Amino acid sequence: MDVNTDLAMWSNQLIISAMVVYAVAMIFYAFDLFGGRELKQSEAGATSAAKPSHVRRTNRKATTALLDPPQTDVSAEISAGTGKEKPRRGARIGTSLLVLAALLHVAAVLTRALSVMRVPWGNMMEYVLTATVITVIVFLIVNVKKDIRYLGTIVAGGVLLCLGLAITVFYTPAAKLIPALDSYWIAIHVPIAILSTSLLYISAILAVFQILKNAQETKGPKWLRFMRRMPASIDLERFSYTIAAVGFITWTFTLIAGAIWAEVAWSRYWGWDSKEIWTFVVWVIYAAYLHARATRGWGPTKVAVLNLIGIATVIFNFTVVNMYFNGLHSYSGLG
Repeated sequence: MDVNTDLAMWSNQLIISAMVVYAVAMIFYAFDLFGGRELKQSEAGATSAAKPSHVRRTNRKATTALLDPPQTDVSAEISAGTGKEKPRRGARIGTSLLVLAALLHVAAVLTRALSVMRVPWGNMMEYVLTATVITVIVFLIVNVKKDIRYLGTIVAGGVLLCLGLAITVFYTPAAKLIPALDSYWIAIHVPIAILSTSLLYISAILAVFQILKNAQETKGPKWLRFMRRMPASIDLERFSYTIAAVGFITWTFTLIAGAIWAEVAWSRYWGWDSKEIWTFVVWVIYAAYLHARATRGWGPTKVAVLNLIGIATVIFNFTVVNMYFNGLHSYSGLG
């Protein structure tokens, strides 16, 4: 079947449109992260911590006396400014723009797929295109349950950078799949790898914020004052660990599915190809990360650094190994 060049062109235009919206969303998220006021809850907690213990006990009794009567209108107290944070306008606008950018992004993926009538991850450009939109979708879904909009600057900025690389360095014209990839396993193995990459990327961002938050809690340098708006470092670490654990499970499936596909394609499960080796290296590093965290032998900062080493190997595996290492998995579509 011939390539529909019109749809391929529309896909490229939609990518550029999504990039523009991602850029504006990143700016609004940055205003929320760096330019907003500190959370009232944090300020109230800091004020309370500075008071003597007998004063705090008195305050707690007074607060309990106010909240105990059934006639008390708690929502009215909140709206009157009793300590709960007001809605963050920058974060709200940034999230709305992120949703719009994601819709344009999804349209770009779909038009790319329709232009060639196959799955849209047959080369490096398409992999980046799909992986970034999955990352945004995961970020938006997690936000439904837990407010992590403080990660929006890095999520939107990272996606913007990756899409820029997709249409420049990694750009590949729409074309049919090469014979080695023309298998139903491409619809099983690659999507799980994409989901794994998205989860591990978000976990790594949380690890960065955890390290910064820990530095702000212990040393308190002025340039980290914006981190007072973040959850406690221990909470960031727990959430980062949870997401990384899920990402490790899906990466394990990626490794197993890849071995099964290799047996179908090349009549062997494992051949120490460069891509196979580095996929296994990623698995080992994240296994070490989970083990170090579970055994409590390492401090949270050291564990977070190991998490960042893990995502660095994921990036290395996708970029350097795909582009410069010769092997059976040379499917970048470049050159």
